Amino acid sequence: MGSRLLRQRPERGVTGWPAVTLIGAAFAVVMLGATLPTPLYPLYEKAFGFGELVTTVVFAVYAVGVIAALLLVGHWSDQVGRRPMLRAGLALSGLSALVFLLAGALGWLFLGRVLSGLSAGIFTGTATATIMDLAPEHGKARASLVAAAVNTGGLGVGPVLAGILAQYAPLPLVLCFIVDLVLVVVAVLCVEAVMEPVRRASTLRLWPQKINVPIEVRSVFIKAVIAGFAGFAVLGLFTALSPAFLGTVLHNTNHALTGVVVLSVFIASTIGQSLSLIIGEQRALMVGCAGLIAGMILVGTSLLIPSLAVLILGAVIAGVGQGMSFRAGLGSVTGVCPPDQRGAITSSYFVAFFAGISIPVIGVGAAANSFGLVASGTVFAALVAILATVALLLLARTGRHQDRCLESAAEISHR
Repeated sequence: MGSRLLRQRPERGVTGWPAVTLIGAAFAVVMLGATLPTPLYPLYEKAFGFGELVTTVVFAVYAVGVIAALLLVGHWSDQVGRRPMLRAGLALSGLSALVFLLAGALGWLFLGRVLSGLSAGIFTGTATATIMDLAPEHGKARASLVAAAVNTGGLGVGPVLAGILAQYAPLPLVLCFIVDLVLVVVAVLCVEAVMEPVRRASTLRLWPQKINVPIEVRSVFIKAVIAGFAGFAVLGLFTALSPAFLGTVLHNTNHALTGVVVLSVFIASTIGQSLSLIIGEQRALMVGCAGLIAGMILVGTSLLIPSLAVLILGAVIAGVGQGMSFRAGLGSVTGVCPPDQRGAITSSYFVAFFAGISIPVIGVGAAANSFGLVASGTVFAALVAILATVALLLLARTGRHQDRCLESAAEISHR
């Protein structure tokens, strides 16, 4: 039995756009915690004695946690309610920060990343669905932009916060996680202040979720996922390997600069998400794919030259493309979801993306051991550009089909 949205229950907490803002803030905190370790990987490499391949595996373990959470409990919020699952996500986020705070060996990093991934996996589907539930009916498109923006915005702020603290403050492997724990407490207060938008189902069905998208959603879902996979592979590359590219290829080891490079991708992504709301979902998906192609060409070129300016330019263009395709896809999917399946379908949507953010990056790390970072990074950029080209061609074909249908309908109407 599906869940039903509560109505006329203002006494239970904040509603409308103020509630969207509070859940968005909590969402950003969880995603911020997920990328805090990014500029710290060189310090961990020296402390625990590992290289780029292990770094990519440590990074990818996070995605394993995300996917596990999405598949195992991603649909639970449709039945037990949004707030219980948001509480669980925040608890895991705080526990992850505590593990990193106490980390004394490589195994602690794996544990911390798994916990962070489980937290993000719970929050990604649940918070997105909660924001859509709480937004006014006329503001669903804007709400999908908020959900996508706080997701990528939080991911972008994490490396900058950790990089600045690691470079210019004492206790580089400690202080940022103390700050993170304080932010988690604030996020808990945000969640508790908001009205619960979903009734608890009378009969709970909490078995693991299958990747089963209803047929009426499937066409929209597949098109969005193809473009999104390529975009999230780009995010994975910059989040996992920016320190290695800057240090090994460009000979710059400033932790704050690492954070800025990663932030540039996520800020550009947020800008792309805003633009997608203006130009429409179908066009945004296509322009986003074109941005990914151009950005990856520049990223590959920056490694061959090498050039920090070209790398950042490529990151910005690819980020805009990722943001446009991601937000447009998310909006199109959530817009056609039945309300009582929104949490489950949204979680399935993100499973493909977190596969994209992790699996290709491990390949780059493995290839770097044999062929070097320049060669492996360049090949990665080329493969992402090819995938985005395939997605662009499929979207263009769909657009032509829709145009023919509209022309036929117009002819029939004229007759």
